[in-house]
Amino acid sequence: MAGQAASSNGGGEKPGTGPATGSSSSGSGAASGSGSASTGSSAGSGSTGSGNASSGSSGSGSSSSSGSTAKSGTFTGQSVSTPYGNVQVQVTIASGKIAEVTPLQLTDADGRSQMISSQAAPMLRSEVLQAQSANVQSIGGATYTSEGYLTSLQSALDAASYKG
Repeated sequence: MAGQAASSNGGGEKPGTGPATGSSSSGSGAASGSGSASTGSSAGSGSTGSGNASSGSSGSGSSSSSGSTAKSGTFTGQSVSTPYGNVQVQVTIASGKIAEVTPLQLTDADGRSQMISSQAAPMLRSEVLQAQSANVQSIGGATYTSEGYLTSLQSALDAASYKG
């Protein structure tokens, strides 16, 4: 899920708006929070300045939102029919991330299909874990296995409400 960025003023006053006595203020802080739909954290820091006629501080901060409303647990994707047999995978979501992808069924129409699937599945798993998404490229020479694997995976991610 793409994060959203927003800025917040980590200091208190705007430059030049303080009293004419030369006081100064500074602010820094970090906070994190979570809501029912997303989690995020923000941090801000301020720098101070003072002078005879005016004082103030300026600050900058950032806020990012990441994660999703994904349920933690293990979810089984639909069984996808290919010309060489059915493909079905299971995904484990932990802390809002894809933690594991396990093939439950791979193409098995013949020895060649089994060989192709057994080579493609670990590569697909690796790509999915790195991308944290089912949006990865098919493995060359294993198109049907790849498409079945990724379609089944996406149905499992949908069941988990995962929006990686």
